[in-house]
Amino acid sequence: MPDRFRFSLSEEEKSYLRDLARRSIGEVLEETDGEPPAPPTEALTAHLGAFVTLKLDGGLRGCIGHVIGDRPVYETVWEMARQAAFRDPRFPPLRRDELGRIEIEISILSPLTACPDLSCVEPGRHGLLVLRPPRSGLLLPQVATEYRWDRETFLCQTCRKAGLPEDAWREPGTTVYWFEAEIF
Repeated sequence: MPDRFRFSLSEEEKSYLRDLARRSIGEVLEETDGEPPAPPTEALTAHLGAFVTLKLDGGLRGCIGHVIGDRPVYETVWEMARQAAFRDPRFPPLRRDELGRIEIEISILSPLTACPDLSCVEPGRHGLLVLRPPRSGLLLPQVATEYRWDRETFLCQTCRKAGLPEDAWREPGTTVYWFEAEIF
């Protein structure tokens, strides 16, 4: 089993990222497309994946992320905020009157690795990505907690998200990746 994800952020860094996400969305709404401001600390330049989740009145309003840490995390948050607000195919684009009411949740991801033993998956601690080409589905760690899923239900629901049969995680040719996240 991998060591726990040790990436952590200060309250100042978390606040910067939340403000950055809101600013990014606001700039699109105001049609003033700028660059993200430089981060206050070096930790925010780490190359990690991230998801931005938007909630409105307690319900999901958008959630999109990038799992590969191929650029500084603050840049990923900047872009994923825009994607969650305007390009999540499940929802219409965010409206200007909604910006002040949305709650922003950010998940900074550890690198994905193939899960060597599915009995070690801990709902609430691990997120999952199920891959059976050409299909894939990902659920963040907090989803299992929110729905109070046990390990098997979490695996089944991740397969459903991929558009696969619920028991696809048991079949040869399916790979399950796991990761952890700093969620705030």
